[in-house]
Amino acid sequence: MLRISDITYNVEGRPLFEGASATIPTGHKVGLVGRNGAGKTTLFRLIKGEIALEGGEISIPARARIGGVAQEVPSSSTSLLDTVLAADTERNALLAESETATDAHRIAEIQTRLADIDAWSAEGRASAILKGLGFDAEAQLRPCSDFSGGWRMRVALAGVLFAQPDYLLLDEPTNYLDLEGALWLESYLQKYPHTVLIISHDRGLLNRAVQGILHLDQKKLTYWNGPYDQFARQMAERRAVLVAEAKKQDARRAHLQSFVDRFKAKASKAVQAQSRVKMLEKMTPITAPEEAKKQVFTFPAPEELSPPIINMEGAAVGYGGPAILKRLSLRIDQDDRIALLGRNGEGKSTLSKLLASKLEVMAGQITRHSKLRIGYFAQHQVDELHIDETPLQHIQRLRPTEGQPRLRARLAGFGLMADQAETVVGRLSGGQKARLSLLLATIDAPHLLILDEPTNHLDIESREALVEALTEYSGAVVLVSHDMHLLSLVADRLWLVKGGAVVPYEKDLETYRAELLAGDEPAKAEAKPVEKPKKASRDEILALRSEVRKSEERLGKINAMRDKLATKLADPALYEDARKGELETWNKKYAEVMDGLDRAEAMWLAAQEKLEAAGG
Repeated sequence: MLRISDITYNVEGRPLFEGASATIPTGHKVGLVGRNGAGKTTLFRLIKGEIALEGGEISIPARARIGGVAQEVPSSSTSLLDTVLAADTERNALLAESETATDAHRIAEIQTRLADIDAWSAEGRASAILKGLGFDAEAQLRPCSDFSGGWRMRVALAGVLFAQPDYLLLDEPTNYLDLEGALWLESYLQKYPHTVLIISHDRGLLNRAVQGILHLDQKKLTYWNGPYDQFARQMAERRAVLVAEAKKQDARRAHLQSFVDRFKAKASKAVQAQSRVKMLEKMTPITAPEEAKKQVFTFPAPEELSPPIINMEGAAVGYGGPAILKRLSLRIDQDDRIALLGRNGEGKSTLSKLLASKLEVMAGQITRHSKLRIGYFAQHQVDELHIDETPLQHIQRLRPTEGQPRLRARLAGFGLMADQAETVVGRLSGGQKARLSLLLATIDAPHLLILDEPTNHLDIESREALVEALTEYSGAVVLVSHDMHLLSLVADRLWLVKGGAVVPYEKDLETYRAELLAGDEPAKAEAKPVEKPKKASRDEILALRSEVRKSEERLGKINAMRDKLATKLADPALYEDARKGELETWNKKYAEVMDGLDRAEAMWLAAQEKLEAAGG
């Protein structure tokens, strides 16, 4: 059980917690919510012991392990699979000790503990987690250095999930996941065997994967049972009751004050007036919970164009090599609201770039309305803002002839008020940067707005404001997002990007979610047209040889485990009736090791084939 007792903490003289307390039951999955800047991430750091409390106490059971996602996995030559396996430090230490231990009692302890932590099936579990987060079997054998920072964040997440700490602390984990990865994580957390605290603005995740909400508000913590929507309803009801009580108290206070003001100078009423003064002093003010600040997005309205605004006939698109998407025959009208579905790597971003005129067709044709204006927002654009310039300077560059009042009004229409307008981008929050990027994408009143993961860094109130703005927007919308709540409220058409094609998806989002969680049918192997392979460099061949060597070492270790277990199972005494339960345990271990051996052999063969193909 996690107990937070009367804690106090300040940042630069500003109190974040004042006498805050909460109790999290062991094994519960809890969403930590509160406004941006309220102190949610600071609370995680306090729980992990990274910073010291100024007052109060945070207690967890002795020897409980606390885990959170590192900033990102460093770029290295270590394979993704080995990186994740290394995250379980206890398993690694036990396996290393098992190689050298000679004391029979200690060997038995090691083997028992390895069985307790399910060490024999570790590679299968690590591989399954990586697969769920978007890495296929081939990618799992590649070095971390092959992947961008965002993908290495997924590996860091895979590592902490694999290590299975007793207290798992996740801070906005879906920000670097696509829809498929987010749904997989949601399902995984539902079955996670220990306590989870998760900071998230993903309403779907907070409704389906948690049992309670820990609310940080006005420097206090309150634990609410139930999912987020239930919490939101209860908060609204509580606020309505307190607002009504506050109004009654204000009226009572005004009535008493009026009596005092009228009669305090009259001797005959002085005693009564004095008693009312005492009543006023004793009245404890009733303060209603502060209502969440209304967030806004104001998209400028485009003029209406005759349909279609985009039409494709037999179009194909790619990046200079083989086409990624082929035989595209699609049409977009100005009143369309389209969500793009499909697993990572199938071509959703490629289609978005084609629609945004950032890629040219390789075959077929695409026709755009002659007056069509397109707004394009992709999550990486937040990182392309000029960090040493203010939001005001950003839009001045696009609208040099507009006056300051008009420019500031544009910023205010996206929730960037006077203070943020003149703050350099490097000091803005992630949500404020996202707002600025959305403003820049829509400043020309586009007829088509393409949004690729627009909700990253936006809090729940901002996401609701974005839904409202897109609902009122008079242009077409093409949306890629891991936020099922946003997709369900905005999109009225679904396109599935799969196998090089884009086709209408006639079912609903819940059906698509169920299909993803159930897993696809094994796809037929399709021969992919490939370019003539380039000769592998010396460094690449050395890396491949290293992977083969590691695979061989892994095989050797598992074979040694198998031999030890086979020796154990060969002991006749193990088959006595009194040791029936023990025999079942050792048989189970042997089956797990054989399963791991099959996977290790497959990985070794794959590594060997890659080395041979590279001419090494």
